[in-house]
Amino acid sequence: MYNILYGMFVKLICKLLFLNMNKNTQIKGIFITGTDTGVGKTYVGTQIVALLHNININAIPRKPIESGCKNIDNELVPEDAYLYFKAAIEKFPLKQICPFRFEPAISPQRAARLINQPVYLNNVVDACTNKTTGKDFLVVEGAGGFYSPLCENGKNADLAKKLNLPVLLIASDQLGCINHILLTAEAINNQGLTLNGIILNQKNEINNQSMNNLEDLKTLTDVPIILICQNESFKPDSNKSRLLLNSILITK
Repeated sequence: MYNILYGMFVKLICKLLFLNMNKNTQIKGIFITGTDTGVGKTYVGTQIVALLHNININAIPRKPIESGCKNIDNELVPEDAYLYFKAAIEKFPLKQICPFRFEPAISPQRAARLINQPVYLNNVVDACTNKTTGKDFLVVEGAGGFYSPLCENGKNADLAKKLNLPVLLIASDQLGCINHILLTAEAINNQGLTLNGIILNQKNEINNQSMNNLEDLKTLTDVPIILICQNESFKPDSNKSRLLLNSILITK
């Protein structure tokens, strides 16, 4: 019965996605941002790509610009983008996933300036939409937080707005995250974008057992919230996988 219900869910999601895609030629997808750097954007994003491919949706990952790349044999290797490359079963070239790469582990904007190779917002937008169609599902991850500098003339917020994609917000489940989440959610709303969901990522064991950010957030926002653990694997037929797919695929 469980597998039958999951199968029905998948068919419903695919039908909704197909209908939404055929309303116009606009690229469909999700923009993944965070309250900060290191909150688990890539972890969540790669899980999404893998889940979508599992239900035969052509999810195209993009981590268009990445700093902190490792120099291996005189080639800059973007670690986050490489994880997307593997999540998509190596279906898309790594150069398409991440064309702009920088070695210093600082903001991409500053890293590009240091070597006099500025990247502009239209370059990043083109890198995201290149070789995509209205029938694809674009999974774009920014760099750092929503208002972090991304390129010479834009922040992550500007890229999300140019792409006009709904947003998935990732936050580390820790003391103080509620303020960061609500401020970022307000910023997303002020940009005229739709916040489809909030992911609370438990990166570390919670020592304060009286803290419950999930329950507190539910009283402060109507946006769907999913609590995950950094090391857990999203099995295709799990409840969390269904919640995650629901939050990114159903247009609001």
